[in-house]
Amino acid sequence: MVASMDSKPSQDASSDLTSSKVGPWTLPNALTLLRIFLVPLLVVFLLTEYTKVGLVIFLAASITDWFDGYLARRRHQVTTLGMLLDPVADKLLISAAFISLVELDLAPAWMVVIIVGRELAVTGLRAIGIEQGVTIPASALGKYKMTAQTITVTLLILGPDFLGELAILGEVGLWTVVILSLASAFHYTVAFWGRLGLGGSEPE
Repeated sequence: MVASMDSKPSQDASSDLTSSKVGPWTLPNALTLLRIFLVPLLVVFLLTEYTKVGLVIFLAASITDWFDGYLARRRHQVTTLGMLLDPVADKLLISAAFISLVELDLAPAWMVVIIVGRELAVTGLRAIGIEQGVTIPASALGKYKMTAQTITVTLLILGPDFLGELAILGEVGLWTVVILSLASAFHYTVAFWGRLGLGGSEPE
């Protein structure tokens, strides 16, 4: 009984030791970098007659967002580089997609300003937090927002030609993304000040 209890801490310690020895160049980080490199291609194809190819690139890049986090946790390859690059890659991808939608006249500019502005604001707060030694974990709102963004971009690009009357779902999705962007920005700001000890405790 004592032996079995002693073995578990040693396994945990071994796992932590393995994670601490992981270098920055891992498969999860490679997927994150791939997502960043796909952004220019995404813009090029979205703003030409090959819009549907751009959609495929966007979806492929979005899938890497799920895989890099999953693999990092599964393989114990969570690194500082990955934690810094992953949110940057996400924001570049989403910002590029929505700005392209404005150029394609598929989304109102003022809505995209709110969406992109939220991404920039959170990036700024995260940078300040890192400087102060404070980390804010991703909230459920942020994850819902990312999912809604991916679905909305897909629906708007497919449009009436492919979706027919269901194309209105793209507009509904756009309003949903704006609301989630504002709500998650507020939540993140309150959590940020709470972690710094300037605004009470972090909201649940």
